[in-house]
Amino acid sequence: MEAPRLMAGNSRSIASAQSGPHRDLEKRLRRHLAQPFRKPLLDVNRAAAQAALAAHAAWNRQAPLILDAGCGVGWSTARLAAAYPDHFVLGVDQSRHRLERGKPLPLPPNALLLRADLVDFWRLLAANGVRLAHHYLLYPNPWPKIGHLARRWQGHAVFPVWRDLGGVVECRSNWRVYIEEMALALGWLSGQPVAVEPWRTADPLTPFEKKYLASGHSLWRCRVHLG
Repeated sequence: MEAPRLMAGNSRSIASAQSGPHRDLEKRLRRHLAQPFRKPLLDVNRAAAQAALAAHAAWNRQAPLILDAGCGVGWSTARLAAAYPDHFVLGVDQSRHRLERGKPLPLPPNALLLRADLVDFWRLLAANGVRLAHHYLLYPNPWPKIGHLARRWQGHAVFPVWRDLGGVVECRSNWRVYIEEMALALGWLSGQPVAVEPWRTADPLTPFEKKYLASGHSLWRCRVHLG
């Protein structure tokens, strides 16, 4: 499957005054672990979660689930579905524009693209007893300003629900600090060490991965099994 076209080699590196993990990360995560996240759930996200569960049940309710969180145009969702033909893959993004860009995208029958806010969608999956086999976060918005910690997933109040969803969590970024923070947060969440790894591939999984590689960026990832 050909990747959606992105201009090659013109992506700027991330600039930030933050050179290492945020000093408030652990304090923030401990507070989130101690205080349940009670933001009201929106009906539109409830409908998306029900559609996801219904599609999974219609294809094969026994199939392991993969979540492509923040899937963008959905190319990674299609690639993951082809790579894991015995799994059901959910690609979720909050942007209608991204999901509709370049469509129709040929999707395998074991894949579904959905528009939803992940903050609600994660909690709704957990409330329905869903356990993931794999949970991908591929090049999320890095929010690189020091004051943006609460907007990064590892600093967000919803982060502890990932432990309820389980599975192999994999995050990739072209900003090492983001992966260093994510590895620390996943380590505290799982109780096991999580390594920061340089990442290089000849077969990019997302259009941004392809673009960053063409621009000469260093890529990083971390992975952990949450059970």
